[in-house]
Amino acid sequence: MLIGDEENYMKIELAKTAGFCFGVKRAVETVYEQIRLHEGEKIYTYGPIIHNEEVIKDMKLHGVEVLETEEELDGLKDGTVIIRSHGVPRSVCDRLDKKGIGYVDATCPFVKKIHNIVMEESRKGAHIIIIGNSAHPEVEGIKGWAGDKVTVVQNAEEAERFCIEDKECRICVVSQTTFNYNKFKDLVEIIVKKGYDIIVLNTICNATKERQEEARDIADRVEAMLVIGDRRSSNTQKLFEICSDACKDTYYIQTLDDLDMNQLRSVETVGITAGASTPNKIIEEVQNNVGINF
Repeated sequence: MLIGDEENYMKIELAKTAGFCFGVKRAVETVYEQIRLHEGEKIYTYGPIIHNEEVIKDMKLHGVEVLETEEELDGLKDGTVIIRSHGVPRSVCDRLDKKGIGYVDATCPFVKKIHNIVMEESRKGAHIIIIGNSAHPEVEGIKGWAGDKVTVVQNAEEAERFCIEDKECRICVVSQTTFNYNKFKDLVEIIVKKGYDIIVLNTICNATKERQEEARDIADRVEAMLVIGDRRSSNTQKLFEICSDACKDTYYIQTLDDLDMNQLRSVETVGITAGASTPNKIIEEVQNNVGINF
């Protein structure tokens, strides 16, 4: 997209992969479907259904409440609970089953696949390594489907420190779906050199890898880069890191209100990408107003 006249224009390049991924779109649609099916009844999500404040605000306007802890689940007597797109530990599902509270599982299918992998490998006696951010709800959920032998590795230092006494124990490595692909490969290389009986399963979502590659490609050739997404969004944070490495003038914004237009006054090329939890409405608003305010 070109904004301006022939003498003075700004070229704006929007990433084709920007915005909702399959799993997020499915989860959001699940919530609104449940609102329609259970009009007048209580609808809850366990944790924010996705990491985007604007989406959560709209759901709250429709009466959806967010539950943050398993203790809050214990206080429920009725209603429907929707499991967040990031997934939850097995203990959450067990609590709901025990209480007889109806729930709908909106876990991303790609995350659910990891749950099944770690559950099966744990049954076989494997030690599970999850490459990802230990504080992220997706990783917390994956841990909750593995057995007692599970380790989360986030960086090279943790990979170097990893050690188990039973050298005969099988190691199964999986990844958080939104982890940086190149960092995943580097950490796996460190672990593999330790000589364990190891199986490595690259469970990074293909959509994540494609989004990261496109973002870097655009950032390499523009003067400024806008990364749109919620501050809590892991995949948006990874996009910001990747774009910052390629383009020094990279800005992380949640909505148009966060953007200082003066920062773009002297540039002729601007790239825009967005995390997997960013609605198209917000992306379009940023794209259109960057041009209007040029």
